[in-house]
Amino acid sequence: MEPLLLTVSTATRLASIAVTRGESLLGEVALDPPGTQSDFLLPVIADLLTRLELKLEEFDCFAAVHGPGAFTGLRVGIATIKGLALALNKPVIGVSSLQSLAMQVPDVAAQVYTLIDARKKEVYAGCYNWESGLPHPVCAERVIDPQQLLSEISGEALFVGDGSIAYRTLIVRQLGSRARVAPSSANMLRAGSAAMLALVKFEADELLSAASLNPVYIRPSDAELNKRETAPDGAIEG
Repeated sequence: MEPLLLTVSTATRLASIAVTRGESLLGEVALDPPGTQSDFLLPVIADLLTRLELKLEEFDCFAAVHGPGAFTGLRVGIATIKGLALALNKPVIGVSSLQSLAMQVPDVAAQVYTLIDARKKEVYAGCYNWESGLPHPVCAERVIDPQQLLSEISGEALFVGDGSIAYRTLIVRQLGSRARVAPSSANMLRAGSAAMLALVKFEADELLSAASLNPVYIRPSDAELNKRETAPDGAIEG
């Protein structure tokens, strides 16, 4: 039987939960909650499973978007998935938010640039080529000034993600006809897209224990930066 996966994405303002069996999406919920994501995540999961007539014990694996993205959101989603996995003795999978966004613009010829607004006039950025049905990374994920990123692009490019919306004017002004921005429906990161990457990892037996699943932040948090500034000679005390 094809694997049953529960995937959570809390890397951006829009949080989502997906239930998949193999490549089939059984159900998905996406919300932009007024409060913190921790207040609603478990109740929404419970409601979705009730509507699908499924129990947590039936799942083969739990998956989470591990970043980069909003620090608090990532911690909430990963803590939720780790808690479920520990309670039920199930494996977990972590997938990239940026590669998941690339899954939302399938089989395009142009290079795909996935952008998540990182605030502070920066974006989390990834670059992918579609090959053999998957987006393959061209370079390492990074946090970068969008103008600097655009100055490095010489060919045609498709941009996707909320960073593409935030910097659409800059993208069009700097790249002109070489740039395309994905439709609005593709720019919000969905757990259903992340679930397809999780399936690839599941089938490749790239499974983790709950304790091994950690956020991928790329950029230090404000608290870490403040600690570095106040520590003697830039050292961080343990």
